[in-house]
Amino acid sequence: MTANWAVFVAAEPELAATVEERFGALTHHVLATLRKDGSPRTSGIEVRFLDGELWFGMMPDSLKALDLRRDPRFALQANPGVGTEMGGGDVRVGGRAVEVTDAGVKGAYREEVEPPEPFHLFRTELTEVVRTFVEDETYLVTQVWHPGKPVRTLKRT
Repeated sequence: MTANWAVFVAAEPELAATVEERFGALTHHVLATLRKDGSPRTSGIEVRFLDGELWFGMMPDSLKALDLRRDPRFALQANPGVGTEMGGGDVRVGGRAVEVTDAGVKGAYREEVEPPEPFHLFRTELTEVVRTFVEDETYLVTQVWHPGKPVRTLKRT
């Protein structure tokens, strides 16, 4: 089961706001894709939250774009920032990226984001969102969301 960003926001608005804030704090994040041989590839990426979607824009024929065309599964990690402080926690999103070729959708994205031309555009379908943070300097807390289910919270010392 998958969901777009708007479904996640409607289901878990507080967690979604924290996730968006973490991704908005810095420009560059880390995207993991799968190579032809199935091994992982990590790449830097900028992401956008627009019109209820989480978008990936990429340079033409970049390896990450070619990976996603072949196998749409991805994992996205928010840049933790400088040092050991991770305001808002460690945030990861997993799912599938679907390439968008519709001229109208790409045109609307182009007007909003002004990416270098030409570009690949991918809309995400989420399979999970995970946030890990330290609470009261004592507990490691992990919040896990899957489409159609409430957030599950795990706490350990």
